Amino acid sequence: MQLDLNLLTVLDALLEEGSVMGAAERLHLSSPAVSRTLGRLRAVTGDDILVRTGHSMTPTPYAMSVREDVHRLVRQAHEVLSPIRELNPAEMVRTFTIQCHDAVAASLLPVLVGRIQQQAPGVQLRALAENSVDTDDLRHGRVDLELGGSRPGLPEFRSEPLGDDRFVVAMRADHPCTTGLDLAAYAAQPHVVISRRGRLTAPIDDMLAAEGLHRRVVAAVATVSAALQIAARGDALVTCTAVLGRPLIEALGLVARPLPIESPTVTINCNWHQRYDSDPAHIWLREQVRASIEEITAG
Repeated sequence: MQLDLNLLTVLDALLEEGSVMGAAERLHLSSPAVSRTLGRLRAVTGDDILVRTGHSMTPTPYAMSVREDVHRLVRQAHEVLSPIRELNPAEMVRTFTIQCHDAVAASLLPVLVGRIQQQAPGVQLRALAENSVDTDDLRHGRVDLELGGSRPGLPEFRSEPLGDDRFVVAMRADHPCTTGLDLAAYAAQPHVVISRRGRLTAPIDDMLAAEGLHRRVVAAVATVSAALQIAARGDALVTCTAVLGRPLIEALGLVARPLPIESPTVTINCNWHQRYDSDPAHIWLREQVRASIEEITAG
């Protein structure tokens, strides 16, 4: 049997007000409309609900027995359909999962974890490395945020640019190119390419080809950390982003020089599924990521 749940709202008002007129005023309905609904309630329940006693109405024993349950159900329905949008981070208990490149993780996570622990000590952060292939983790809620240079193309996803980064060339501190790096010298050196899919070329190779130059790629690795460790032990150059790569470059004692050719900046994007658009906790997380990136780029 299919029930009209609006009957519960009217029943709650009738039991609270004790009259058709009072329920009508409370619900901003006409008295005839509430009277008709009372008739439907009597037909559904097989009970009179309210009976006249002189000039007033008295609830039946059945009505008295269900009064608290009806009121609780109506209150719960209002809570479900009108979720609380206020958030107290200090009381929040939740685990968020972020997926990002290791360079993003190395620069972002120390700042982000500090902000989260200061504001929301009950929140745990799980940081996952990028996959070598595209997955449905964002779609199915296994990942809350993806951070990186790509943007999803499907309308079910949202994307917000957080900032821009430029390319630099990282090398060991005593590399011959630290004293000067022009395009020809850049192309003449061995290179390590950073590619999560293992590609041995990058857009910079097309730019070099346009200048009649070709570089020698000795390895392709999935992470900035692995690429920079190779550079630290030999003559290979690594082209990476300046701000996001800085913690790893400094940790390995490397130096960075400007890329000797004009190239587009890299946009840092924050991607999420539309199911989290209005989730207060997720909105708060995106705000913390945005503020952390701004702090990093400002520094």
